[in-house]
Amino acid sequence: MADLKKQTKPLDNFDWDAFENGVITAEVSKEDQEKAYNQTLNQINANEVVEGTVIAMNKREVVVNIGYKSDGIVSMNEFRYNPELQVGDKVEVYIESQEDKKGQLVLSHKKARSTQSWERVNEALNNDEIIKGFIKCRTKGGMIVDVFGIEAFLPGSQIDVKPIRDYDVFVNKTMEFKVVKINQEFKNVVVSHKALIEAELEQQKKEIIGKLEKGQILEGTVKNITSYGVFIDLGGVDGLIHITDLSWGRISHPEEVLQLDQKLNVVILDFDDEKKRIALGLKQLTKHPWEALDANLKVGDKVEGKVVVVADYGAFVEIATGVEGLIHVSEMSWSQHLRSAQDFVKVGDKVEAVILTLDREERKMSLGIKQLKEDPWLNIDAKYPVGSKHTAKVRNFTNFGVFVELEEGVDGLIHISDLSWTKKIKHPSEFTQLGAEIEIQVLEIDKENRRLSLGHKQLEENPWDVYETIFTVDSIHEGKIVELMDKGAVVVMEHGVEGFATPKHLVKEDGSNATQGETLSFKVIEFNKEAKRIILSHSRVFEDEQKAAEPAEPKKAAKKAAKKEEMPTIEKTTLGDLEGLAALKEELAKSEAKGK
Repeated sequence: MADLKKQTKPLDNFDWDAFENGVITAEVSKEDQEKAYNQTLNQINANEVVEGTVIAMNKREVVVNIGYKSDGIVSMNEFRYNPELQVGDKVEVYIESQEDKKGQLVLSHKKARSTQSWERVNEALNNDEIIKGFIKCRTKGGMIVDVFGIEAFLPGSQIDVKPIRDYDVFVNKTMEFKVVKINQEFKNVVVSHKALIEAELEQQKKEIIGKLEKGQILEGTVKNITSYGVFIDLGGVDGLIHITDLSWGRISHPEEVLQLDQKLNVVILDFDDEKKRIALGLKQLTKHPWEALDANLKVGDKVEGKVVVVADYGAFVEIATGVEGLIHVSEMSWSQHLRSAQDFVKVGDKVEAVILTLDREERKMSLGIKQLKEDPWLNIDAKYPVGSKHTAKVRNFTNFGVFVELEEGVDGLIHISDLSWTKKIKHPSEFTQLGAEIEIQVLEIDKENRRLSLGHKQLEENPWDVYETIFTVDSIHEGKIVELMDKGAVVVMEHGVEGFATPKHLVKEDGSNATQGETLSFKVIEFNKEAKRIILSHSRVFEDEQKAAEPAEPKKAAKKAAKKEEMPTIEKTTLGDLEGLAALKEELAKSEAKGK
């Protein structure tokens, strides 16, 4: 205290009057005083980087003392990367000007960082140094980070070891990073936060992998969900629960069972030799539903369930969670038609069925729907007796006939020959069409093989009984050529009856051939009731007329001429025979003479 008073005591010989009048009477000159004062200050130059001390700060500005006659002010925005800045901290500043118009020292912390930042970033990469950075904003594929005043790129995959779903939560945050890549040519810097925690996780991963055993139960966190399964983070090690191992029941997507970041227990099902692929299970932690199935359930019982899968060959019905039975398409209807199961049921339908087979050891069950209805073939004789007439629906065509359905499960065949008495039908599609209704008569019942022989033409009387009296052999009728082929022509006559004429019977009187569409006279040369065949000839009509018109005399002359022609042949043959006999007699006489 005494020293303080001594220091603050005014000089005894100080001339206060001269001081008030502006006259300096001190022993030291003003120039020497200014020189001595300047020596107490730092020598600074513009465009230099110096170190200063933070002596004051508020929300907008930071006051920095660099040992100069005045302090500098730096915008707080330049320190966003360092939210922990406080009074007394040493900071680097760039001297932009020793004094502005207001006599204020102008400093910039951002430019100071930028000047030395490239060297600092390279040092951080070479030394594997952990640095701090300020996340400024989002960009495509990642974030922009302020590191030493340089804008570095933080890829989305390098933010954390687990996938990031919301990048925005990291904006305006200061985090620690490692420089992982520098492009010297384009001055690009890539940083990673994930690299800081990978080393620690790698150690954890080794510990976990070393202890892995099949059947072991571990706690994990849902890391990612895909359509085929769920990835679980086991603490640095990832495992996959396939969709089939999530639940005993069928699910269409894993999101029906789990959600992101959910913690759960899982069991290790399998892993490869290097333990890089780990198969996990969730449903294995619970009892199999088949073991809880009602012990009294047996074949023949009725059950209810929901259709969970539909295929062409059948449908799977879930009668309890994880317990399914197959309804084969053949067990959906008594019908013999091969159809898809999708014609009967669809996913989500609730159905009632009968248990056909039940194997608890193999955990298999087959079901049937058609068994809920009576088999229509049990009383087929009473409902569709031979000779009865009914209306059926055309279901299918073949080359030899038409398959029709009288009711669901009762089908029959109309042979092509039983469609019409008169028409020559090459294919059943010429006579009817799919889906059309057709009148039929039951001709024959094969109950054992579930077959019905049906007929359509039998609903009418056989017109060939009448045709037999009309189209007699040698009778002449007018007909139209409706089809012309190499083998002959189809001719339609009265009553719609069709006949056939070979090419030689289609030659007209003038020597030309008949053409399709012509209407001519035809003579019946053959009538076959059983085969329903009529053979016709146009040529015979005029040929027979010509023969009938020939005179009698020319006919007699022709006969005489024929006899004269035959006579020389007979005479020659007789003489020849006689000469042969004479020669034979001579040979016999010679042989007898030799013998004697």
